[in-house]
Amino acid sequence: MSTTTNSSSSPGDGSSGSGDAGTDPGATGHRSSAARKEDVSLPTLGPVGWARWFWRQLTSMRVALMLLFLLSLGAVPGSLIPQASTDPVKVDEFKTAHATLGEIYDKLGMFHVYSSVWFSAVYLLLFVSLIGCIVPRAWQSVEHFRQRTPAAPRRMTRLPAYTTWRTEAHPDDVLAAAERMLKRRCFRARRAGSAVAAEKGYLREAGNLVFHLALVVILVAIAVGSLGKSEGGKLILEGDGFGNSRAQYDDFDSGAFFDTGSMKPFGFTLHKFVAAYERSGPQKGTPRVFRADISYFLGAGGAERKASIEVNEPLDIADSKVYLISHGYAPTVTVKDGRGKVVYRGSVPFLPQDAKNFTSTGVVKVPGAKAKDGRPNQLGFQGFFIPTYGGTGSGTMFSQFPTLDNPRMVLTAFHGNLGLGSGLPQNVYQLKMKGLTQYKAHGRAVAQMLRPGETMTLPAGDGSITFDGVKPWAGFQISHKPGNGLALTGGLAALFGVAGSLLIQRRRIWVRAERGNDGVTVVEIGGLGRSDAARIPQELADLAKKLAPDAPIAPATGSRTAPAHDTDTRSGPHPGRRTEARSRPTPGPGPTSSQDRAQPTDRM
Repeated sequence: MSTTTNSSSSPGDGSSGSGDAGTDPGATGHRSSAARKEDVSLPTLGPVGWARWFWRQLTSMRVALMLLFLLSLGAVPGSLIPQASTDPVKVDEFKTAHATLGEIYDKLGMFHVYSSVWFSAVYLLLFVSLIGCIVPRAWQSVEHFRQRTPAAPRRMTRLPAYTTWRTEAHPDDVLAAAERMLKRRCFRARRAGSAVAAEKGYLREAGNLVFHLALVVILVAIAVGSLGKSEGGKLILEGDGFGNSRAQYDDFDSGAFFDTGSMKPFGFTLHKFVAAYERSGPQKGTPRVFRADISYFLGAGGAERKASIEVNEPLDIADSKVYLISHGYAPTVTVKDGRGKVVYRGSVPFLPQDAKNFTSTGVVKVPGAKAKDGRPNQLGFQGFFIPTYGGTGSGTMFSQFPTLDNPRMVLTAFHGNLGLGSGLPQNVYQLKMKGLTQYKAHGRAVAQMLRPGETMTLPAGDGSITFDGVKPWAGFQISHKPGNGLALTGGLAALFGVAGSLLIQRRRIWVRAERGNDGVTVVEIGGLGRSDAARIPQELADLAKKLAPDAPIAPATGSRTAPAHDTDTRSGPHPGRRTEARSRPTPGPGPTSSQDRAQPTDRM
């Protein structure tokens, strides 16, 4: 076969077909290159066209994967950088330690990642993208489910899996038996002329849809949990309690749709905190037990019940969970002012600075103290608490073990104005040094290490502070997230959807039975996998075996041997990728491997 291309010449150029044959080839190339160039003007996209283009891009799988990756990438700063919603104290410490970087992070929303504008934008775009992917595919799946299985192809030998044999059974009996057998195996089977057409595996696409719907459910659950959540922390001394009201929380964060008036009444009391550590060996100091023994009540006037809260074993009460997240020590002190009057007595929580051995720091603020002459003289003490002091020969002031084996407290004293009346919020674990003067004696700052029961006397008769003992405290987080159950449902549905789309195979089976010229029925079975067809040959062989009692192999005639099942189990539609399994030569009615094999389609 040849193809000829003729170049048209300009009218009136004096050239003819015979004249062109003897011209220089370069002249022809020159004329071609000098041909008139046409300007192609592309149509411009209007607002509707741009909207359609943007929608197609947004609902494409490529963009959905990109948005999912961006959402995962955006969640990384929320895990590495302290968040204002969960730990505002650490956020303030980070801003103080990194002034420039903290300002940049604040402008980028890194301290509130999950409520930032950019994270919400990616979240909403992913939500819309998934909806745009699911709706068209759902309609397509419904249409495919309503379609009837195509009739058997004329040449079943071209199918990837094929078997045939001859039987004396009537064709109608064979087809009826094949239809019953396929329906028992959950195939959608129907009679179509001299064949039975069956299909199975429609739930494969349903698995894909369930998976994508589950992602939407998870996104909705996250939105519901974020908008309707409430989360707060409370530090409780041993013997003290908590009631679920906004004023009881040390820190509190809630979603935009959360109503503080809807907080359910419940509370609990911390009776005892138990902490046990490894005492010896290479794992010395490793925690073994963290347990808070409490009693709780639900509703006004509800009966108290006892329970224990441990790490990762929260108390589930009134649609909220109470987690044990931290613990420490609170030295108990008694403070007297210059008049000898007790102006403060109580336990003051100190925050651990050493997570292993619980060396802790804290402050004692006494705004009601007065001097001997009755003038106001507010007192402040900075403390350094050591649960297990190693002794003067240990060479360190840090704790040697996290339990109260040899407790010590080092105090330095200040007096003046604590600034509590200014109306500005203060950190309860720090002293505001502006307006305070440190006590000195003989030119040196007054500081003293105290054992339980010892007293530190202030200069000029301004009072004293006594270290009475130590109480443990426990930190709890009370969390209410209404979307947790919905998120769990979406996660389980996603797992089932992925399993269905991976394990279910969509395939088609055809069984044909026709009378031959010699009056013997020819049975043909062919199979086509719509996805992965690795198991089609084995399934086809099993179907032929199950059908054999209703369509036994016809006895041999003349010198020809009795045929067994002639099974052509090809791994693909191409001749170069097939495997054939036959037990003996078959005089079958049609070829099984010698015919040309073409790729079968749905219309066969």
